[in-house]
Amino acid sequence: MFEIGVIPVAGAGLRLYPYTESTPKTLLEVGGQSLLLNNIAILRDQLGVKKIFLIIGHQGERIRAAIGDGANLGVQIEYLACSDISAGLACGLLLLRDHIHSHFPVILGDELYLDSNHAQLLRYAAEPADVVCGIKTTGDTTLIRKNYAVTLQGDRITSLEEKPEVIKNHYLGCGTYIFSPAIFDAIENTPASTKTGRVELTEVIDRWAQQGADVRAAVLKGSYRNINYPEDYISAMNLYRKLNFSQYRVSLVIPTYNESAAIGDVIEDFRDKVDEIIVADNQSPDGTADIARAKGATVISKPLAGYGEALRCALQAATGDILVLMEGDASFTADDLPKILAYMRDADMVIGTRTTKQMIEQGANMDAFLRWGNVLAAKVLQFLWIRQEPRFTDLGCTYRAIWRDTYLTIRDNLSAVGPAFSPEMMVEVLRAERKIIEIPVTYRPRIGDVSKHSGSKLAILKTGTKMLWLIFKRRLGFR
Repeated sequence: MFEIGVIPVAGAGLRLYPYTESTPKTLLEVGGQSLLLNNIAILRDQLGVKKIFLIIGHQGERIRAAIGDGANLGVQIEYLACSDISAGLACGLLLLRDHIHSHFPVILGDELYLDSNHAQLLRYAAEPADVVCGIKTTGDTTLIRKNYAVTLQGDRITSLEEKPEVIKNHYLGCGTYIFSPAIFDAIENTPASTKTGRVELTEVIDRWAQQGADVRAAVLKGSYRNINYPEDYISAMNLYRKLNFSQYRVSLVIPTYNESAAIGDVIEDFRDKVDEIIVADNQSPDGTADIARAKGATVISKPLAGYGEALRCALQAATGDILVLMEGDASFTADDLPKILAYMRDADMVIGTRTTKQMIEQGANMDAFLRWGNVLAAKVLQFLWIRQEPRFTDLGCTYRAIWRDTYLTIRDNLSAVGPAFSPEMMVEVLRAERKIIEIPVTYRPRIGDVSKHSGSKLAILKTGTKMLWLIFKRRLGFR
């Protein structure tokens, strides 16, 4: 076992903006747990570490407040403050010189390891090398270009290269290391990089290896992400979701008002495909709430100002990990739900589009005027957030799914009480730098009264104007 472990968490995380605007990147959560807590658990549970040094810098006090002294984590946590985070990781490690006198593991604070085999590194406590680098084999050369590459002879590393342009093998260097105390002298003896102007840890190890140091490679198993950019964080969350997708619960939320003609069929259609159905009913006088209860839905019946408020009410009551939103008028079908859920593995929100002509059933409320109006309005939203490269063809489709944690991120910014709630959700997910995927869904004739929001050209224009006004206000930073 190793008595002492190290997690450097001093970086400012500027490349991860806006996620790091108020949160240190090491405290970003994946699967409900921060990167830092995940790596503390690896050091504690797999490597037997009793004491962990956290090298802090940018937003260091936030990290202290979140982690504390480690008493509730089963380890002793001590903090070393780096006064110059621009000096880089290698110089930050020099703060440990007077505190560590034996081999010690290091895991970078912005890395995610899932189902890893770090316990295999315990062999190097009994058979110490000068350096051990955790590596993975991968066919994704993009990951190697973002990290570092290694050249091997057996399990011995003969050279390392930071962010290589030419990929010579499939070995991806990770931010897991075991160092001997001699690393401190190696850092001090390494000149600053000609590329960055600071001493780079990868160049320290490379230089030391070429001078004859015993630098070993330990192949790590499981899933891995190095999180430096927004797309890395999104990729990490998607990776976690894919690995755990079968465990997630799905809630269907439906806003209703006088939907007695359809709500029973809607609930029967979806009942066996979701874990719970929440109906928020605006005290319908036609018995909608009673029918929904009889079919097994959880019903909230109270005065509601409109579609948006009803959905917020239902979403608040839902307990699932994936929240599916839909109308109660039978215009959508459960046959499309598996498709929506499949895309949820790779997105924060999946929205339907009713504008694919081949999927609009005869008699559905989607004539050419409404269809092309939706397309044009959606393209306005797409253009205003063009940097994120979304693709939208329908601004008002109410059949969609969103991860619960994503919804909680945007919940406080949702205020529309009417149909503008639909584009408002899209806007806030984009503002949160989350990923939206749009897919075609079947659109069927509505059962019940004509929609007051899209039943006439005048109603369509009024609804569309309100939606676009909200979009422009949010793009300009106004509520």
